[in-house]
Amino acid sequence: MWLLIMSAVLLLAAAALVVWTMLQQQRNAAIISQRISTLGGVGLATNRRRSLLEGLEQLDGRIDAELPRLLEQLGWRSPQQRARYYAIQMGVPLIAAVLAMAVSALWRGEPSFLAALACFGIGFLLPKRWLRRAVGKRRERIAEEVSTMLPLLRMLFEVGMSVEQALRALTQEGQYILPELSVEFKRVLTRVDVGLDLASELTSMAERLDIDQVTDCVVILEQLIRQGGGAVASLISLKQLFDDRRMTTLQEKVSKLSAKMSATMVAFLFPALLIILAGPGFIAIFGALSGMSP
Repeated sequence: MWLLIMSAVLLLAAAALVVWTMLQQQRNAAIISQRISTLGGVGLATNRRRSLLEGLEQLDGRIDAELPRLLEQLGWRSPQQRARYYAIQMGVPLIAAVLAMAVSALWRGEPSFLAALACFGIGFLLPKRWLRRAVGKRRERIAEEVSTMLPLLRMLFEVGMSVEQALRALTQEGQYILPELSVEFKRVLTRVDVGLDLASELTSMAERLDIDQVTDCVVILEQLIRQGGGAVASLISLKQLFDDRRMTTLQEKVSKLSAKMSATMVAFLFPALLIILAGPGFIAIFGALSGMSP
């Protein structure tokens, strides 16, 4: 039991050492932030949390450069959301390792470091696996919303709205119809309000999301912003292209589903059918053979 306690303390000490090293790297930035924010305690606490979050992001970016991009695609951009994920990413492996050592100590009488190492690795991979799945689902929702957005954009352009006015109308009035795209467009328009270029921000949004439907739509919007005119026909063609892609995807899913159903029918229905049809014949053959025995 003492060995288990010492192992848990060593794991916590290792985690504390990693955090301390990370904070030391951010020491200069934190000092500057504290000096600037000495006018209020709330601002000081906020800057400290932000400094800690920046340190966690840099640490995880060095370990796995894909994590910041996945969090960006998921829409977790606030410091609280990112800090929550990084806490889970760092806490789950340690908790899994400690639990593995505790269970092995109760089961075998001594802690198993191999089981703790295996659980630590699994606990480290599980949060990212969940993050990948969540990002994939959000990308699918955004791709479906693009097909709904194109007819709305076409109607707004036909009544004489510009691209910025149409996007603001979709953001304000289409929150329930386009929940995910409304969040992305709201961020773009917020940056446009401070003086940034709308076309450049739309391009950055498309690169950040990395969704083919969004990229194709942004290309047309950027062309409309730069040159003007001719957007309605392009939107109609793009909508038809997306419908064809969706139809092809549905046909592929139906083909795969029919193959799975055929395998299920062969695996479960065929034995029962064979028993019903061939059962009486086999019973008669066995009866005849048993009657021939002396």
